[in-house]
Amino acid sequence: MQAEASADYQKTIRVKASPGALFDALTTVSGLTAWWTRATGSCDAGGELKFFFDSPEPLLMHVDQATRPTSVQWTVNECSFLPDWVGTRPTFAITPVDGDASELQFSHHGLTTELDCIEQCTRGWDHFLASLREYVEVGRGMPRGSDADKARRM
Repeated sequence: MQAEASADYQKTIRVKASPGALFDALTTVSGLTAWWTRATGSCDAGGELKFFFDSPEPLLMHVDQATRPTSVQWTVNECSFLPDWVGTRPTFAITPVDGDASELQFSHHGLTTELDCIEQCTRGWDHFLASLREYVEVGRGMPRGSDADKARRM
C-alpha cells in the first residue's frame, strides 16, 4: 500500500481525433489556451511556456520534449501559487487507436498524495483533460474561466 500512496497522478483518455490534432492542442499557444488556461511562449522542445491563473505570477514550464505526434513533456520551473509543483513533470504520451482516434496517457510525475494540493489538483486535471478531449473532438474546450470551469469550483 505504501508505494501506491505515493503514485503520481495518471489518467488515460481516448479521443476521437488524430494523434497530430491532439499533439497540436498540446504544442500551440492557441491550443493550450483553448482547453487549459491563457498561455504564452514557445511550445518547442527547449522552450518556455507561461500559464496564467489567478496569481499575478504565471506558472513557468520548461518544454523538455515535443516529439510529433507521440509525446510532450514539461518541467515546472516556477509556480508561486502551488510551490509543490516546482520540479514536477507533466507528460503526455499519444498513441493512435482505431483509425482516426487517439489514446492520451497523461502523468504528472511528482504530483502525489503527499502534496497538500492533491485533491484540488486531481479535480483540476480531471476537468482539464475532459476539456482537452472536448477541444480536439468538437473544437471548443472548457478552459479556466469558462462557465464549465466556474461551475466545477462552486
